[in-house]
Amino acid sequence: MSLHDEYARVTTFELAYPDRERFEALVAAVAREGAHRGMDPTDPDAFAALEAVGSFLAAHHGEDVPRVELIQHGVLLFHAAHFAGAECPLYLLDRETTRQLVRTAPSTDPTPPAHAGYLQLPQHLFWTGGAEGGAPESVDGLFWTMSRSGRLHVLVVVGVRPDRPGFGAVSLPDAPVAHAADWMHASVRETGDDYASRLPGAQLDELYSIEAAGEVLKLLARFFAHATATGGVREAAAPIPDGAGPQPSSLPYTRVRGAA
Repeated sequence: MSLHDEYARVTTFELAYPDRERFEALVAAVAREGAHRGMDPTDPDAFAALEAVGSFLAAHHGEDVPRVELIQHGVLLFHAAHFAGAECPLYLLDRETTRQLVRTAPSTDPTPPAHAGYLQLPQHLFWTGGAEGGAPESVDGLFWTMSRSGRLHVLVVVGVRPDRPGFGAVSLPDAPVAHAADWMHASVRETGDDYASRLPGAQLDELYSIEAAGEVLKLLARFFAHATATGGVREAAAPIPDGAGPQPSSLPYTRVRGAA
């Protein structure tokens, strides 16, 4: 199995919202309406109640979409809007840095490098159980958004594959970012090591599994601490490949690697 980390891959933000001009208009409308109505768009419930958001969802997905599905679209839109509002902070971890963070917590404080962003993991390194007992899915990355009240909202993106349309997303319960230092040192699983994989052949490629929200928060907090200490290297969008690798992102990104 190929574990790709040579450049940032196309993100779900780009796949879901290809019309950037229209999306930027939504971000501006959310800011205006939130200020006018005295609502906090960094709170997911307040964000979902904005007329600009409702109108965008109806136009983008249609008015006959089931309510449960529309709520799922709304969660992705919440993270995507704040990601865009923060000027699309895209971070790519390489394999060795990721393995280092799985093994050891950095000694620095876990301060988010931006109030919203997307952490892209090496392709096919992390896996999680499929929806409703389905096949395991590869974890592409993690959206995070910080609310003004200090709550961290996280969306796990899975199943980004060129052989099928769409992708999966799992929203975690919000948590106070003030507790991030505790997440870095937590032992999440009652038995066995955190991130240990039960997938057939996982030991050959040293693959990891995510089975609980605490493992996501632990990894994200360790990334925050590592990024605080090392900064990272800003790189331009990758050129269009010759078909030998995954589709690259059109966004500039920060490659985060090296010992903290």
